[in-house]
Amino acid sequence: MTSTAFSRTLEALRKEKEAYIAIGPAMTGLIILVGIPFLVGMGLAFFRHVHGDFTFVGLENFTQILQGNEGPHSIFYTLFITIIWTLLNVILHLGIGLSLALLLHRHASAWTRLYRVILIIPWAVPAYLTALIWRSMFDADIGVINRILGLEGMSWMHDTVTAFIANLVTNVWLGFPFMMVVCLGALTSIPTDLYDAADVDGANAWQKFTQITLPLLKPALLPAVILGSIWTFNKFEVIYLVSEGRPDGGTDILVTEAYRWAFERGLAQGGAYGKAAACSVLIFAVLMIYGWMTARVSRSAEEALR
Repeated sequence: MTSTAFSRTLEALRKEKEAYIAIGPAMTGLIILVGIPFLVGMGLAFFRHVHGDFTFVGLENFTQILQGNEGPHSIFYTLFITIIWTLLNVILHLGIGLSLALLLHRHASAWTRLYRVILIIPWAVPAYLTALIWRSMFDADIGVINRILGLEGMSWMHDTVTAFIANLVTNVWLGFPFMMVVCLGALTSIPTDLYDAADVDGANAWQKFTQITLPLLKPALLPAVILGSIWTFNKFEVIYLVSEGRPDGGTDILVTEAYRWAFERGLAQGGAYGKAAACSVLIFAVLMIYGWMTARVSRSAEEALR
């Protein structure tokens, strides 16, 4: 860097000194609470832990996880379950949230605000409480789900498909309010003049939805879908509390798999923290690839709307 460029950098820092001072505490907290644990976790993935002693093993933790020599299922099976879990949840979140938003926006009344509050309650309640409530509702003996469906005595957690459905229902209940709120906010920003012009041209409801509503919702929906996908991909509490990974780890996702490596497998050696960290690094890599792909899609969508 030349002396001229260096002096310009210093001058810019002086001009923005107050801004850097203002964000300094937040950045410091972010580095301490996020940055340092992240780097420690990345480094831990290359070590083996035995009774408090750490030994450098290079890529051994990664190769053992990818080879699937330990655990009830391979990492690729768990990745497949995670992808299906994320995909179905995001589709249902978006579909239910958008449908409810359209109903509330189209049929505005004095009760609309009350309905909005009621529909947001699942999102406002702590997720672990909701997961525990739904687990009791799916209980084979006392669960209200079996009583409603006339399936007394049926155990939802003894089959991978039914246990997965129990997890899915719980997380859909938790997640659709977020999409509904995003869609409601975006719908209020669409000018009503566009719909009036479409009525004059003789457009039906479907044409107005596909030609006006959906294109103008895309800028708000894309970030919401990306955030929802990342949250769902790492939705630990629902899997851990509702199905507990049953049967035999068949409904575990990657984040619960990492937890089991750390706190359930290898307990005789004090916990397989290296393998848990390696699994977490793999999760990070998958999400990085997903983020890169969605960033390109978002950029293309923004360019198309210009």
